[in-house]
Amino acid sequence: MNLHAVAAIYRFEMARTFRTLLQSIASPVLSTSLYFVVFGAAIGSRMTAVDGVPYGAFIVPGLIMLSILTESLSNASFGIYMPKWSGTIYEVLSAPVSPFEIVLGYVGAAASKSLLLGTIILATARLFVPFEIQHPLFMAAFLVLTAVTFSLFGFILGIWADSFEKLQIVPLLVITPLTFLGGSFYSIDMLPGVWRTISLFNPVVYLVSGFRWSFFGTSDVGVGVSLAATCGVLLLCLAIIAWVFKTGYRLKN
Repeated sequence: MNLHAVAAIYRFEMARTFRTLLQSIASPVLSTSLYFVVFGAAIGSRMTAVDGVPYGAFIVPGLIMLSILTESLSNASFGIYMPKWSGTIYEVLSAPVSPFEIVLGYVGAAASKSLLLGTIILATARLFVPFEIQHPLFMAAFLVLTAVTFSLFGFILGIWADSFEKLQIVPLLVITPLTFLGGSFYSIDMLPGVWRTISLFNPVVYLVSGFRWSFFGTSDVGVGVSLAATCGVLLLCLAIIAWVFKTGYRLKN
């Protein structure tokens, strides 16, 4: 493996983050903190517990997952789209670097940024809402799996997009609604029967549910099912990326 090439891509992408700390880190943390203040401290204190968990604490996993999903998607898609837009992607493709090493560099950097952001938001949440983490190892595993999975999906999105408008349309019109309807602010058990069944077709439900289980030991679906669904999406993204590099789809033309 060409570790020098992987490290070069990784360092370049991470350097871009630290050059824009206000946009990359401070802005998402501030936005999520406002959710904690409004929904957690203000509204949460006037609401009943959900599955035995105070509402302010109940929404913490969902808000962290919301940030992880959106940032992973945004970082990975923008990271690979910019070389395509500027034409420098051809230098990467012509270098002695394998597709695996290219993906490892870009996706690794995007996932690292998201994990850093998720850790900061988790620490910030303790300032507003008291909570305990019952299964810290499972929580870390879900964080890493989610960050890697949606960074891979963002990589696919960045290759597919041929304009800045397309780069934004999927996160705005698909991912964000699915996240808000995926149980971030409520338990899907609170929904009527037919709507609960429909919600089970939303992959974000399994991510949020499994992540919430690692905090409180309670979830809308089994933790094993959540883990399997996350790994299934990850494998699907890997298969699509392998096809992209094999065919050169929107990379060589």
